[in-house]
Amino acid sequence: MRIVITGAQGQLGADLQQTLRGHQLTLLDLPAFDLTHQDCGRVIVEAAPEVVIHAGAHTDVDGAERNPALAMAVNADGTERVARAAAQVGARLIAISTDYVFDGRGTRPYLETDPTNPVSAYGASKLAGEQRALACCENTLVVRTAWLYGLHGRNFVKTMLQLAAERPCLKVVADQRGCPTFAEDLAGMVGKLVAHSAQGVLHVTNAGHCTWHEFATEIVRLSGHRVPVEPITTADMSRPAKRPAYSVLSADRLHQLGFSMPSWQDGLARFLSAQSKLAS
Repeated sequence: MRIVITGAQGQLGADLQQTLRGHQLTLLDLPAFDLTHQDCGRVIVEAAPEVVIHAGAHTDVDGAERNPALAMAVNADGTERVARAAAQVGARLIAISTDYVFDGRGTRPYLETDPTNPVSAYGASKLAGEQRALACCENTLVVRTAWLYGLHGRNFVKTMLQLAAERPCLKVVADQRGCPTFAEDLAGMVGKLVAHSAQGVLHVTNAGHCTWHEFATEIVRLSGHRVPVEPITTADMSRPAKRPAYSVLSADRLHQLGFSMPSWQDGLARFLSAQSKLAS
């Protein structure tokens, strides 16, 4: 199958390359492929793909708050260009989105049909991207995920491992709850969805949920560090962008399609094992 991957060198893109290596892949990323360029869709059309996996994005949440125009240019305008190109060649589009499209006031896992109400510029730009993808390409599946980490690039788990090795104590937010997701697991599920007919919006995260503090505590425990992890509040962090306090995504639709994801604890254990092998 001919597949285009945008953001191919990113955290998810790198794992998608491995998952889909048996297919004919066209890998697109900066600097050659820039979502802010008006004609960026041309290279997609020329590749004549059967599937486009749009993982390219502006993912700096606080940076988006400081420069919302750039976030919108990449995550909304850029996604529209990708979607129009996919539609032009009759390709299926799988667009990666985020739990940050919700405001976090919920008290039970968010369904795909629940109202969105982003509280940050990043969330607003990703929601706009979802809407444009669905409007511009008939055969679109928006995959919302959350708290992504993997072996490639920077992420929360790698930061915690580094700080645990350097500091006598860690302080981590305990009033935000979500679903940590191992990029390798997400890539594997996207690989299955490539050949599926599902359209619309689908939530895909590792199973279960926790706070950032609980996540950090498990990272420290499994990695063998002995530093204490103290809980703090979001207000203590004083970051530019507001985060949803509760952004747990429901897996009900995923299960209805016949799929399931491993637990976040299982994903973390496999990440740490792979990370340890890379470091040795």
